Amino acid sequence: MKKVRVAIFGASGYAGEELLRILLRHPAAEITAITSRKNAGEPVENVFPRFTGSGLKFTAPDVESIAAGCDAAILALPHGLATEFALPLLAHGIRVFDISADFRLKSAAKYKEYYKADHPAPELLAKAVYGLPERYREQLRSADLVACAGCYPTSSILPTAPLLAAGLVSPRGIVVASCSGVTGAGRKVDLPYIFPECNESLRAYGVIGHRHLPEIEQEMAFAAGVPELAINFIPHLAPMNRGINSTIVLDAMPGCTLEKLGEAYEAAYGHEQFVRVLPPRRTSDTKYVFMTNTCEIGYNLDAHTGKVILTSAIDNLTKGASGQAVQCLNIRFGLDEAAGLL
Repeated sequence: MKKVRVAIFGASGYAGEELLRILLRHPAAEITAITSRKNAGEPVENVFPRFTGSGLKFTAPDVESIAAGCDAAILALPHGLATEFALPLLAHGIRVFDISADFRLKSAAKYKEYYKADHPAPELLAKAVYGLPERYREQLRSADLVACAGCYPTSSILPTAPLLAAGLVSPRGIVVASCSGVTGAGRKVDLPYIFPECNESLRAYGVIGHRHLPEIEQEMAFAAGVPELAINFIPHLAPMNRGINSTIVLDAMPGCTLEKLGEAYEAAYGHEQFVRVLPPRRTSDTKYVFMTNTCEIGYNLDAHTGKVILTSAIDNLTKGASGQAVQCLNIRFGLDEAAGLL
C-alpha cells in the first residue's frame, strides 16, 4: 500500500497528541516529522509516554528540510502562526491541513474584526476549502489548502445545515448554547483552566463576540442560502477533559413536522459514517462519542413554542480537530475515508 508521508507542525499540544494517536495506527500514513520548538531533539515519549517505542523525535519546525520528506502537513498551531508555515509549505507543493482558524473565514474583514489583526495572507481565503467533509467532500478531493472546521462550529453546523437548506427552520433568531471540555483551551498553564478552577464548575464565557461566531454564521448562511445571518452563540466551560455538547434552538417554519426533520437528516446523513442521528426526541451525550470521530445528533419539535430543539455531541479533539483533519486528508489522497478513525 502506498504511504502518505505526513508532517505534524505543533505536535506537542492536545491536538498534536491526538494526531499522533490516530496516525500511528493509520494503515496508509507515515509520520515523517513532528515539530515543537520547546521540545526539539527530545523523544516523543518524554512528552507523551503513551507513544513509547514509536521511534519519533520532536524536531525544530524547519520547513525546507521537512517539506522534502512529506506529502502532507497538518498544522496544529495557534491562529496567526499557522499561516507562517502554510505559505512556504504550499510553495513546496505540500498539501496543507490547518487545524487553526487562519483560513476558515472567507472575509478578511471578519477575520480582522474577531482576531484583532489583518489577515497575513488574504489572497488564500478564497482558495481554502472548508474542512467539514459532510458538507464539502467533493471540493476536498482536489484541495491544496484545507481549513479544518472548528470544534464549536462542527457541533453547530452539522445539526443545523440540513434543516436550514430544506427550509424547515428559520435562519433568524438561532440560539446555540455549547459546553466544551477543558482541552478546548489548549495545552497550557492558565489560571481559569487549572483543576481547582474547573472542577465542580460550569460557567459561560465569551457570550458576546466569541471568535467561533463568524465561522458558525458563515456556514449557516451558506446552508440557508442567505447572504448573512446573526445568531446568539453562548459557549460554556464544562468540568470534563474532552467533548462538546451543543443545544440549538431554532424557529420552526410553517409545515415543519418531526417526520420532515427526520427525512432531512436521512437525506443528508443516511450514508455518512461519522454522523449518527438519533431517533426523534432523544438527546445526544458526549459519553457516546468520547475519543471517536462521530457527531451524534438529537432532534425534537416543541409544539408549545414552535421551536425546533437540536442537540449534538462530538469529541472536540477528534471530530472537532485532529480526527476531522485526518478524515479530510483521507479524502484528499483517495484513501478509505475512515482509515485510522475506527
